[in-house]
Amino acid sequence: MNSKVADRIATSVFGLIAVIIVGVLISLFAYILINGVSHISLKFLTSPSSSFREGGGIRDQLFNSIYILVITMIITVPLGLGGGIYMAEYAKPGKVTDAIRSCVEVLASLPSIVIGMFGLLMFVNLTGWGYTIIGGALALTVFNLPVMVRVSEDAIRNLPRELKEASLALGITHWHTIKTVLLPSAFPSILTGAILAAGRVFGEAAALLFTAGLSTPRLNYMDWNPFSHTSPLNVFRPAETLAVHIWSVNTSGLIPDAKEISAGASAVLIIAVLVFNLSARWIGSLIHKKLTANSK
Repeated sequence: MNSKVADRIATSVFGLIAVIIVGVLISLFAYILINGVSHISLKFLTSPSSSFREGGGIRDQLFNSIYILVITMIITVPLGLGGGIYMAEYAKPGKVTDAIRSCVEVLASLPSIVIGMFGLLMFVNLTGWGYTIIGGALALTVFNLPVMVRVSEDAIRNLPRELKEASLALGITHWHTIKTVLLPSAFPSILTGAILAAGRVFGEAAALLFTAGLSTPRLNYMDWNPFSHTSPLNVFRPAETLAVHIWSVNTSGLIPDAKEISAGASAVLIIAVLVFNLSARWIGSLIHKKLTANSK
């Protein structure tokens, strides 16, 4: 087989694979949105859920999902970015660095249910907090930290060496080079890693079952004191997220309209993930232009 025929076959195969992936993704989104969008209404988004009566909403679950996402990313991004900078710029090649990298890879491959059991032991039983938002956020941090570390490390390592060498040749210190040259240039890749981690937080249920709980106390959205038991900002309260609510309604829900609630909540979850991803990329693009003075 000559090289031109082989090239055309390879192009066709990879093109077909891309079409299959896009087709599966579009089919999945279309199925969820077609079945769920008709059940979404203002009342559905702003009403509390009900355990027995039909007509319940997802107000608290939607808020809990976004709140746990914000807290998780506040913890995950600085730690993951710091770990990535250390592995890319400060860690010396050797057995210790290889061992750290192996630990990160093993941690990334752990099933979420195992992370949930670890969180149950550490953040629920050992601390005595019970089921809490902060416990769920810490478990999800353990879950997402390897992704952020590897993405940050790869983003910095893949930059052209000339960038770093030119900065150091001007007498700029190593840390200042990282802060003002490497990180702004690597920002798009790091942002992609943060978006991937955020998407996992939105859709995660197994780890949160054992750490954040399956219920939400009655909340007063006019109470913004984070130490109040009825405040939505209290991080030491149980919090059922949207993904956990979908699982709970489908497996043990007693409400008559469980199917409609599940379909509507699934559509809201997909829309929330899409809106978050697009917004994060748009804001990230603005920040990248500002950091690199790139007007394109």
